[in-house]
Amino acid sequence: MPKRIAFLHTVGSLIPVFRGLCDELLPGVDLFNMVDESLLQNTIREGKLSEHTTRRCVNLIASAEDAGADAVLVTCSSVGAAVELARSFVQIPVFRVDQPMAERAVEMGNRIGVAATLRTTLEPTAALIARQANLANKHVEVVTRICEGAFDASIAGEVARHDELVRAGVAALAENVDVIVLAQASMARVCASMPEDSIRIPILSSPRLAIEHLARALAANPNQECS
Repeated sequence: MPKRIAFLHTVGSLIPVFRGLCDELLPGVDLFNMVDESLLQNTIREGKLSEHTTRRCVNLIASAEDAGADAVLVTCSSVGAAVELARSFVQIPVFRVDQPMAERAVEMGNRIGVAATLRTTLEPTAALIARQANLANKHVEVVTRICEGAFDASIAGEVARHDELVRAGVAALAENVDVIVLAQASMARVCASMPEDSIRIPILSSPRLAIEHLARALAANPNQECS
């Protein structure tokens, strides 16, 4: 019987992104999507991941287990701390979308740039990278940048303006770092469209790296829980 994977999203538009990656990298896996945009909306409004939102996120992950999921991948970096807490309350593996990206960034550079359109996503990703560097016993400097105005443009439906501001922010950040991490999965689309020679340092995004990691975990443990 194929593994059943639950995807917990706070942005519904990411569903086809992860479904496409699963079709490519995890063919035959049974997957289902859970979407709760209020998790991100409330986090933005409160300026941080609150205890109430954390509890709701943990409950959703537990609900995915009750629905028969063998593993859960949470695709929103803003609720990363809730993902880690949820692992104590369920019997199945729970994955942070940005964990493999953070690990790769620490391997690749000493000055790591983190770009985001939201501070509530920027700060958890930067903290994750710093923690990963500490675990790897490596000194790194994390340089952060908000692509100012990009989130508001996205909310207003100004897709071209959002993409322009993200590209400009990433290009500016690239002048001072060894590798760039895109804190939001939704930013991957923008940077994938940039000319290859426009930025001469690696740019890491979370969706593909997360699914590659999930595929390795499933392959390593085909008949038992992945880890």
